[in-house]
Amino acid sequence: MTIRFALLGAGRIGHVHAKAVTNNPDSILVAIADALPQAATDLIGIYGGEQRSIDDIAAATDIDAVLICTPTNTHADLIEKFARAGKAIFCEKPIDLSVARVKSCLEVVAQENATLMIGFNRRFDPHFMALKNAVDQGRIGSVEMINIISRDPGAPPPEYIKVSGGIFKDMTIHDFDMARFLLGEEIDTVMASASVLVDPKIGALGDFDSANIILTTASGKQCAISNSRRATYGYDQRIEVHGSLGLVSAENQREVGIEIATADGYTKPPLFDFFMTRYLSAYAAEISAFVAHLKDASAATPSGDDGLKALIIAEAVLKSVHENRGVSLSEIA
Repeated sequence: MTIRFALLGAGRIGHVHAKAVTNNPDSILVAIADALPQAATDLIGIYGGEQRSIDDIAAATDIDAVLICTPTNTHADLIEKFARAGKAIFCEKPIDLSVARVKSCLEVVAQENATLMIGFNRRFDPHFMALKNAVDQGRIGSVEMINIISRDPGAPPPEYIKVSGGIFKDMTIHDFDMARFLLGEEIDTVMASASVLVDPKIGALGDFDSANIILTTASGKQCAISNSRRATYGYDQRIEVHGSLGLVSAENQREVGIEIATADGYTKPPLFDFFMTRYLSAYAAEISAFVAHLKDASAATPSGDDGLKALIIAEAVLKSVHENRGVSLSEIA
């Protein structure tokens, strides 16, 4: 059984998913749609398929699933459209910037009994998966505390900040999902502090570029998250899980894992420069997982509910920053 895909959005992340689909022996890229026809044409020249409109893709009988890689403000509408069209759906995070809108969208997904997977790709990173496996195998005992460091090499342009939903819904939302994934319990309360230390233009737009967050479960387990839009040394992505019997950590990755020692000291190659290179294998693995879900009719994860819960955490964190207090998720949900 070959899963026949259509790609919606031929931008940067669309390229990544087009490559993952065409490299998978169990899937094929049939069609691409983009608001800019030339962008779709360029991608077709690399990965094949044909250019079609979104309406044509929804009505097509030769397409089983869609990959939604369009701007965030289109996600919920497209999920509903393709759920009603009977297509399986993979959608990049977030589903929407509004908790209420996400809930109404997921109601449609449930009513149509549609398959929906959300693109929290970090769950599929081989290093983080090995960390998760060590936790699940009980090698460090019961999880007690987690530290997640996620720092971008540079801030996005103001034009992007305006439509991104802010650092917590755009960037930290990946860390919120990883926290839930690794803690094995739902978050109960949050406490956060955020500043503008990198670019005053970000602050002028009502956003932040530097943040520290503590997530706590009802049983008292904690996850501390450190975010920055500036890391002069590369794309900083680390996780440490501390348990009752020990610790497991996933360190930063480099293009090659060597170390050179001379009389001048020890040197290593630079870190990967951004998510397009650091998480390339994770993107391929998540598409492979989605294809596998469709082939064996199993439940797709991360699910729409995972997307909703991460967004609720983001809303609670934003409220914590603005009101300078701890916030319970029950205040948002």
